[in-house]
Amino acid sequence: MIDLYFWPTPNGWKVSIALEEMELPYTTHLINIGKGDQFDPEFLKIAPNNRMPAIVDPDGPDGKPISVFESGAILMYLARKTGRFYGKTERDRIAVEEWLMWQMGGVGPMAGQAHHFLKYAPNLEPPQDLPYAKDRYRAEVGRLYSVLDRRLAENEYVAGDFYSIADMSIWGWASLWEGQQQVLDDKPHFTRWLETVSARPGVQAGRALHADLRGDHRDKQAQGILFRR
Repeated sequence: MIDLYFWPTPNGWKVSIALEEMELPYTTHLINIGKGDQFDPEFLKIAPNNRMPAIVDPDGPDGKPISVFESGAILMYLARKTGRFYGKTERDRIAVEEWLMWQMGGVGPMAGQAHHFLKYAPNLEPPQDLPYAKDRYRAEVGRLYSVLDRRLAENEYVAGDFYSIADMSIWGWASLWEGQQQVLDDKPHFTRWLETVSARPGVQAGRALHADLRGDHRDKQAQGILFRR
C-alpha cells in the first residue's frame, strides 16, 4: 500500500491518476496547502521542498521503504516499478521523458503563473492587477499549447501512439485551459487529446480524489500561507 501525500491540484492529480491507471493500492494523506501542512516537519522529511505530492512506497527497489518527492520523479519511479506507461523501446522512453520534462519545465510553471496573475493576484490585499504579467503568462501558455497541438497533429498521444506518464503529467494543467484564459478553436488536435484522456476511467478516478476539497484560495489566510504574504 503506497502512501500518497496529496491535495487536489494539477500536480497532485498527476500521481493520483498514475496510481489509478497503474492499479496500485494506495492510502491518501491530505496535505492542506492552504493551512500550511506542507511545512510540517514530518512532511518535510519526505518532501524537503515543502511541495506535494510525495509518496512513500514500503516496497522500494531493495525491498525497503523509499520516499519520492517531485511529481515527475514519482511518475518515472512508478512507471519503472510497474513496467507500464513508459513505452516499449528506448526511443519511446526518450520521447516520454522529453515531453515529461517539457511539462515540468514549461506547462506547469507557466500555467501556474497564469493562474496566479489572472485569478489570485487581483484579489490580494492590496490588489495586484498587473497587465504585463497577465499578458505574458497568458501568451506563453498559449504558445505551449500550440506546440502541443502541432505534436498531436502527428501523434495520437504526446509521446507517440501510446498513452504514457507524459500524458498524465500534462493533462491536469491542460484541463484547466479556461482558467488560463485560453481558446481551443485553433487547437483541434489538443482538443481531441483532452477529450480522449478525460474519458479514461483512471483519469476520472484520479481527478475525483477529494475533489470536494478543491478551492480557489481566495481566503486571506490561505493566500498568506501560499504566497508568503
